[in-house]
Amino acid sequence: MAAALAWLAAACLLFAAQVACEYGMVHVISETGSPRGKDYCILYNPQWAHLPHDLSKASLLQLRDWTTSTLCSPSDLPAKGFSNQIPLVTRGNCTFYDKVRLAQGSGAHGLLIVSKETLVPPGGNKTQYEEIGIPVALLSHKDMLDIFKSFGRAVRAALYAPHEPMLDYNMVIIFVMAVGTVALGGYWAGSRDVKKYMKHKRDDGPEKQEDEAVDVTPVMTCVFVVMCCSMLVLLYYFYDHLVYVIIGIFCLASSTGLYSCLSPLVQRLPFGKCRVCDNSLPYFHKFPQVRMLLLAVFCVAVSVVWGVFRNEDQWAWILQDALGIAFCLYMLKTIRLPTFKACTLLLLVLFIYDVFFVFITPFLTKSGNSIMVEVATGPADSATHEKLPMVLKVPRLNTSPLALCDRPFSLLGFGDILVPGLLVAYCHRFDVQVQSSRVYFVACTIAYGIGLLVTFMALALMQRGQPALLYLVPCTLITSGALALWRRELGMFWTGSGFAKDIPQPPWAPASAEGPQPLKDSEVVLPQQPPGEAQVKPTLPAEQPPELADPQNVAGVSAQEPTSPANCTLESTGLPGTSV
Repeated sequence: MAAALAWLAAACLLFAAQVACEYGMVHVISETGSPRGKDYCILYNPQWAHLPHDLSKASLLQLRDWTTSTLCSPSDLPAKGFSNQIPLVTRGNCTFYDKVRLAQGSGAHGLLIVSKETLVPPGGNKTQYEEIGIPVALLSHKDMLDIFKSFGRAVRAALYAPHEPMLDYNMVIIFVMAVGTVALGGYWAGSRDVKKYMKHKRDDGPEKQEDEAVDVTPVMTCVFVVMCCSMLVLLYYFYDHLVYVIIGIFCLASSTGLYSCLSPLVQRLPFGKCRVCDNSLPYFHKFPQVRMLLLAVFCVAVSVVWGVFRNEDQWAWILQDALGIAFCLYMLKTIRLPTFKACTLLLLVLFIYDVFFVFITPFLTKSGNSIMVEVATGPADSATHEKLPMVLKVPRLNTSPLALCDRPFSLLGFGDILVPGLLVAYCHRFDVQVQSSRVYFVACTIAYGIGLLVTFMALALMQRGQPALLYLVPCTLITSGALALWRRELGMFWTGSGFAKDIPQPPWAPASAEGPQPLKDSEVVLPQQPPGEAQVKPTLPAEQPPELADPQNVAGVSAQEPTSPANCTLESTGLPGTSV
C-alpha cells in the first residue's frame, strides 16, 4: 500500500513539474507581395505571456531575421534594437529567460526562437514569468526556411493561439468507417456459416472455393499477445528500421484482403470467364480465369501505388483507408473465435495490453510519453518521418494549432476494429445457429458504436490519446453476455454449442445434365451392408428443406462426375468450432 501511494505521489509531482506549453500559430504575410498569408506552427509557454485567440486581435509586426545570433549577451543586440519587431534568433547555450529579457529590453514585442531539434517548451521560474511581458515561442528551422522562401525577407507576422475544438468533424467519418467495417465483417463471417450449414454450394472451379476459417485457441491468443507486446517494444526502440518491414507487410496483406473482398463481385461479371492456357508457371498451372487474374493485378497495383505515394497527405490517406478496410474485412472473415469464452479471453487480455501501453508506460519511459501513442503517431525524432499504416486516418477538418503542429490526422488503429469485430462475427454465427433473427449481431454492433462514441467523448475531455479498447471491450462483452443471460442461452453462448440439432445429410441421386437432384424419401437406396451386420435405416427430418443438403459433403461423390446412390453415405453437420 505504501509503495502504491509513493508511486501516486511521484506521478503527481511529475505532472506538477511539467512546463506548461501550448501550440499556437504565427501568421506570416509579405510586406511587398500578395496580402494572402500562411500559418506556421509554434510552441509557446503561456506563463510568459498569453497570445490572443483571434487573429484579428493580434498585432501584425515586422519579422526580423536575426538568426545569425543566439541573443545570449548584450553584444548580440542590433545597434537600433528591435523596436516594434519580432526577432528570429537561434537556440544557444543560454536560457530562454536570457534571450527574452534582452529582446524585451531592446523594444521587441515578441520573440521567436528557431530550433533545428525537437521543439521543447520555453520554461522559466515564477519570478522570471512575472518580469517578462512579451510572448516567446519556438519555431522549427524547416518552417523558417519555408517562410523566407515563400515570402522573401520583408515579412510581417502575428502570433495567436486559436481555441482547439473539442471534437473534429472527421470523427464522423471515422465512426462510419469503423462501425460499417465491423458490421459488414461480422455479417460476412456469419453468412459463411449460412452457406456452410444451410445452403447448397455449387463448385465452379478453384476461384469459387472460399478460404477456410482459422479457429483461435487459448494458446494462439497468448502467443499473439506476446508477439504484439514484443513488436510494440521493438518498434519503440528501433522504429526507423522496422517501420519499412511493417509497410511491406501491410502492402502484401492489404492487397490480399482487397482481392478477397472484390472477388465475389468480379465472379458475378458475365465476361472474362475464359481460363489461362496450359503452362508450368507458378499459380498459372491452376488455370485461373482471366477476370480473376486481372483482379489480382489490379489489387497489387493499388497496393504498390499507395506504397510509392504513401506520404502524399492530400490523397494517399484515402487509399490507405480503403486498403485497411479491405484488410480488416478479410481478417474478420478468416479468423474465427469458436466460443464466447474464447472471445472473453482475447478481449480481456488485449484490454489490459491496451491500457498498459497507453496509461502505464509513460511512467516507465525516459521521455514520459506513451509507447502506444508514440509508435502509432511516429516518434518526433524519427529520421525517416514515416508513419505506421496499420490505422484508419482522416485529416482534420477544423483549422487548429493541433492539426497544424502535432497531429494533422485523426487515427483509429486496426486493433480497435478487429478485436471487437471478432466478437460481433461470433454473435452473428451464433444467431445463425440458434436462428434468432440476428438479435445478437445487431445488439453487439450497436454496443460497438456506443463504445466508440464514449471513446470520442473521452478523447475530447482529456485531450490526449485514448486506449479505445478500454471503452469498446466492456460495451461489447457486457451487452452480448447480458443478452444471452436474458434469453436464457448463456450456457450455449459461452461454449458455442448453439446449433439446435445436428442436420443429417440426405443421399443424392446421380448427377443429371441439369445438375444433382435430391432423391425422394421413397427412392432412397441403402448401401450394401457386409454379411452379419444389421442394416441401419436412415432417418430424415420431417420437413427438411432441400437446400440443407450439400452434395459436396457426401463422401465419395465428386462434383464433376455422377455416382450411384450405393456409394453415398450419411453424415451429420458438425458444430461450429469443430472440424468438418
